[in-house]
Amino acid sequence: MSNGHFFLPWNASKARLREAENARKNRLEIVKGLSQGGFSRRELFKWGLITGAGALAPIHGLSPFVKSAYASGGGLSIPTGAPPSPGTVGTDFSQPMLRMEVLQRNPVSSLNPAPTWMANQTLKPVDPMLGGGYGPIEGRPPGPDWAHQRWDVLPPKVAVEVSQEGAKTNPNGNIPFRFHPSLPQQNPTSMWTFNGTAPPKLLMGRYGEPILFRHHNNLPADITQNAGFGRHTISTHEHNGHHGAENDGFTGAFFFPGQFYDYHYPIVLAGMDSINTNATDIMASSPDDNGGLVKVPGDWHETMSTHWFHDHMFSFTSHNVYKGNAGMFNLYSGLDRGNEEINDGVNLRLPSGTAKSWGNLDFDVNLMLADKAWDQSGQLYFDIFNLDGFLGDSMTVNFLYKPYFEVQARKYRFRILNASVSRFFKIALSDGSPMIQIANDGNLFPHPVVLTQLDEQGIAERYDIVVDFSRYKPGQRVSMVNLCEHRDGTKPSKDLSLADALAGKSSDPCVGPFLEFRVIPCSKPDLSQVPATMIPNPDLSKIPVVRERTFEFGRAGGSDSAPWTVKTDGGQGLAADFSRLAAAPKMGTREVWHLVNGGGGWDHPIHIHFEEGQILARNGSLSNVPAWERGRKDVYRLHPAGSVTLTMQFREFAGMFMEHCHNTVHEDNAMLIRWELDRGMVAMPTPNPTPQGVTYINTSVMPTAF
Repeated sequence: MSNGHFFLPWNASKARLREAENARKNRLEIVKGLSQGGFSRRELFKWGLITGAGALAPIHGLSPFVKSAYASGGGLSIPTGAPPSPGTVGTDFSQPMLRMEVLQRNPVSSLNPAPTWMANQTLKPVDPMLGGGYGPIEGRPPGPDWAHQRWDVLPPKVAVEVSQEGAKTNPNGNIPFRFHPSLPQQNPTSMWTFNGTAPPKLLMGRYGEPILFRHHNNLPADITQNAGFGRHTISTHEHNGHHGAENDGFTGAFFFPGQFYDYHYPIVLAGMDSINTNATDIMASSPDDNGGLVKVPGDWHETMSTHWFHDHMFSFTSHNVYKGNAGMFNLYSGLDRGNEEINDGVNLRLPSGTAKSWGNLDFDVNLMLADKAWDQSGQLYFDIFNLDGFLGDSMTVNFLYKPYFEVQARKYRFRILNASVSRFFKIALSDGSPMIQIANDGNLFPHPVVLTQLDEQGIAERYDIVVDFSRYKPGQRVSMVNLCEHRDGTKPSKDLSLADALAGKSSDPCVGPFLEFRVIPCSKPDLSQVPATMIPNPDLSKIPVVRERTFEFGRAGGSDSAPWTVKTDGGQGLAADFSRLAAAPKMGTREVWHLVNGGGGWDHPIHIHFEEGQILARNGSLSNVPAWERGRKDVYRLHPAGSVTLTMQFREFAGMFMEHCHNTVHEDNAMLIRWELDRGMVAMPTPNPTPQGVTYINTSVMPTAF
C-alpha cells in the first residue's frame, strides 16, 4: 500500500484483498466482544491488542494495512480496517433517490396506553436475556424530576409512534432495505432504524402544536444479536429542540428492549416567558390548515426550521447512529410555511409547493448524507478501533449508494444533513454554478449567502441551500460533488479543486460526485423566492452577561480507554462521566462560553444541547466569523488549535443537558460533559437505568460548576 492511502483500491491484487479480508474478520471478532460487553478496551490494552492511543496494534492478522499482512509491525492503520466495499463498481447513479418517508401524525387518543405526566411505571415481564423478573413499560426515569415540563399548559396535540428494529422490507412501496439493487438486503442485525425500514424517516411539526413522540425499543433482547457493533439500549436526542431535559435524549437516560419512551416536544419559540408573552406579534406564528396563521408567544427571531433526531446512547452513539438510528425533523412556522404561494407579508415563500396550506415537500427535499462500508457479503460494517474516527468508503444519500434524482427546471430547497460518524463534506455543483445557502443548523440566516462551494460541513450540521435548475435545459444533468478529502478520521486533510475532484485525483473514494440531478420540464410556474432578509438574529445587547466559561477539547496522552477529554475552566482534562456535573447556568441568564481546541491537529464539531447560540468570535475576532456563521447555531466547528466564543441565554425549561464533540467516535471515547439548568445549588440525581427499573445515583459536582 502506498503511503497516505487509507483504503485499498478496488483493483488491488486478489492475494492482498484476501489478506485484508482475513484481518478484518479477526478485527470483527474483537469488535463483537467489546460491543457485547465481553471485555473492556482496558483489557485489550493489557493484552497488547491495542495501542496506547486506542487503535488496534498494527500486527499480522489484525491490521490489513501493514506493509504486508505477514509483516511483524509498522505500516498505517486505516479507519475502515477493511478492503473496499464490494458490489458498486459501475453502479454510480443507476438507482433513483428515495425521498424520506413522512411519519404519520395521529391523534393522541390513538396511543395505548395513554401518555402520562410522569413515567408510566406499570410492570410487565422482562425478557430472561435482560435478567427476567418485572420492569416498567416506560423507560423514562420515574418521579417528578423526569416528568414532562409544562405538560398542563402545553399538552400534546399530535402523536407519532415509531419503533426501533432491525432491517426489513418496507410495506409502503415494498422497498427492501439495501444500499443498491446490486447489493443484498441488509440483515435485521446489520441495520437498526426507525420502523426497521428504508428510506429514512421525516417528522413534521409546526409551532404551537406539541408532539408526543412514542419510541418503542423493539431491538433484540440478546445483546449478541448486533452483527458485531451497536448496543440495544437507546436514547433519542431531538437535535436541538427547545424543551425539557426529560425529552432531550440524555445519554444516561437510555431504555431497554421491550420498553417505550414518551418524548414530549412542545415546539415553542424560545423567549416565550419574556418576549411577546401575549402572542400578539404576527411574525411569531404557525400555519393553520386553511392558509391562515395562529399566533404563538415567544421571540420570532428564534424560529427554527431543520432539525434531526438520533441515538445518544452513552459510549455507543457512533455505533447506533451508523446502524441507522437517525431521522430528520422539519419545523414549520408562519415564516417558513412550506407553501410558496401564500403572500401575506410573513411567509418567506421558500421553495416548497402549493397543494397544502403548509408542509409541501414537492420542491423541499431532505438529504441525509453518510459514508458507509460493507463487508464481502454486502452487510454493513463498522470498525471502532481507530479512535480518531471511522470513515466509510461509500457515499450514501438517504440510505442509498450514489443515487440520481429527477428535478424540474425551477428552484429547489435542499435540507442537507451530515449524518456521518467522523467525515466532513464540502459540497459544490459539478458545473461550478452558484448555490444560495439560506440556513446553517436549524436556523434560517438573517441574509442568504451565494456560494459556488459550501463551507466544510461538520458532523450533525445542517446546511439548507436553494438551487435554481431553471438555468438548465431538460435532459441536462448536474451533480453534487464532495471536495473534502480525508486521510484519517481526525479532520479533513485537504479540499480539492472541483476539477481535481471530478478527475478522480484523490485516494479517498468519497471524494467526487455523489448525487446526480436529471433535469426535466417544469410542470407549472415557480412561485418561490429567496428574500434578501429572512430571520434577523435575536438582540441580546440589553441582556447582561453573568458568567464566562471555558471548555477545552483535547487528547489524553497515553489513555487506553478514553483518549478524548474536556477541560472545564482550566481544570484537569476529564473523560465523559454523565454522573458528573461540569456547569450549572441559571435560568433567565446569559453567559459567554469559550470553546478551545487543545491542539494536536484535530477538528471537533462541538454541539451544545438545548439553546441556540451566536458566535461572537473565531480565534478572538469577529472578523474571522464568515457570513454563513453569523446566524444562530447549535454545532460549532473547532478548527485545529482554534477557538470559538459564543453567547447563549437560558430559558423556559430545566434539567440535565450535554455538550460534546459530534465526531461521534470522539464523543463515545469520551469527549462529553454534562451541564444543568436549573436547580439552584443542588445537582439532580443521575439516572441508573436497568430493565427492572430506573434508580438514581448521586451526582458529583465540579468546583466551578455553579
